[in-house]
Amino acid sequence: MSDTSTSQAVETWSPMTGEEYIESLRDGRTVYFQGEKVLDVTTHPAFRNSVRSIARLYDALHDPAQQDVLMCDTDTGSGGKTHKFFRVPRSAEDLVGARDAIAGWQRLTYGWMGRSPDYKASFLGTLGAFPEFYGDYRDNAQYWYRRSQEEVSYWNHAIVHPPVDRHLGADQAGDVCMHVERETDNGLIVSGAKVVATGSALTHYNFIAHFGPVPLQDPSFAIVCTTPMDVEGVKLICRNSYELQAAATGSVFDYPLSSRLDENDSILVFDEVLIPWENVFLYGDLENANNFFPASGFIPRFTFHGLARLCVKLDFIAGLLSKALRATGTRDFRGVQANLGEVIAIRNLMWGLSDAMAKSPDPWENGAVQPSLLYGMAYRTFTPVLYPRIKDIVESVVGSGLIYVNSNANDFKSDEIRPYLERYVRGSNGIPALERVKIMKLLWDAMGSEFGGRHELYERNYAGNNEQIRYENLHVADTEIPGMGSMTQALEGFAEQCMAEYDLDGWTIPGFFNPDDVSLVGRDWG
Repeated sequence: MSDTSTSQAVETWSPMTGEEYIESLRDGRTVYFQGEKVLDVTTHPAFRNSVRSIARLYDALHDPAQQDVLMCDTDTGSGGKTHKFFRVPRSAEDLVGARDAIAGWQRLTYGWMGRSPDYKASFLGTLGAFPEFYGDYRDNAQYWYRRSQEEVSYWNHAIVHPPVDRHLGADQAGDVCMHVERETDNGLIVSGAKVVATGSALTHYNFIAHFGPVPLQDPSFAIVCTTPMDVEGVKLICRNSYELQAAATGSVFDYPLSSRLDENDSILVFDEVLIPWENVFLYGDLENANNFFPASGFIPRFTFHGLARLCVKLDFIAGLLSKALRATGTRDFRGVQANLGEVIAIRNLMWGLSDAMAKSPDPWENGAVQPSLLYGMAYRTFTPVLYPRIKDIVESVVGSGLIYVNSNANDFKSDEIRPYLERYVRGSNGIPALERVKIMKLLWDAMGSEFGGRHELYERNYAGNNEQIRYENLHVADTEIPGMGSMTQALEGFAEQCMAEYDLDGWTIPGFFNPDDVSLVGRDWG
């Protein structure tokens, strides 16, 4: 095996601007869409506006008005600035700042782009706190922590085996699952597929690890690594584009979310791809590869990011639903108000969990802290239930108002059609037809369109298998903290405290009366 230390540690980087981000994607990457290779994702109508939504995030890093919320000093000694979630947190204050930076970026996409560049900071931010986890590759971990923090680089991941022969272990489906074919002096040659590479067509790097219910048994499958998206042999096969559908069959007015916020989900294929040694984090280490998720520190941070993103999304949905109910004239109905109140309560619950994750941190490695996993697990458990409930409420209380709209923005530009729209499609409370339709089309795109349906599926499955999530709540509660015991021990101890206050003969604590003087049980009735 080659020396795993990097030779690039002396290099320095800085966060890109939006234009620099756009230009960085013109690298010859292999992206397949509708039977053809995409020559340039930045200009192709399936991706071009989503590219520019990400570019807005990078531009925000250079906006003086947003610096205080988004940015902090790096801890690399460079004197540079980074997005707050990319730096190791060492206090509750750091975590609150990171959460607000996540939310600040998400407000630019209204909470609809979960795989924004800070998403993978969930992993990258652990590398500086716990490089020891990566054993012989710890230098690589430290290098990528420094570089990603300075650069605010855009990573995504593909960590799940394809849904093929899931009853088998990865090594038993070796023609499908990603594995090392051979070692070379320059690195590892890997082949296989991973899913679901959400947003990867627009990223700089993809991160590969193992996540699945069946542990790896073959060391050749035990690889944790990263690869740039333009490397020979890395291929993305994309699903259909909601952005393209919006452009081809509607307009920006008709599909204001899907036309610019579509994170295309892809099948990631490796066809004899060289992974240089400096891009390897684990190899052949079955124990750590199988335990990457619970042991590396990734879970609390990806949960923290996902929750902050959802909070912003719920702000948007709650506000939009309230506007839609004003437009239909039903917002003052008691039953409708109760349903809107439930949506707001769910919104408040999630923000409360986000506060608790940040303000009640768990101590971690080398003086770092992690967001509270207990509160994060509550978010992961209830979002798959509560998000579909919100969709149900929207469809129930807005009803046919969602589809009582005209076909296209061009209808309002027609002198023949518009007078009818102004009369028959106007909103309540003095809301003109154009504003009413704009509200309803935005709400439909959020909840009822194919884009909206994909997001319901995303929120249902974002945190993983629903049964596994519930099991993990118990596992986390059962985990013993040195010197403190486990949460379940504490909870059981609380119940036992009550049980110790009485026995067969009555109270065991002072100050209470036993019922001997009034009890009818055992009294002589003769």
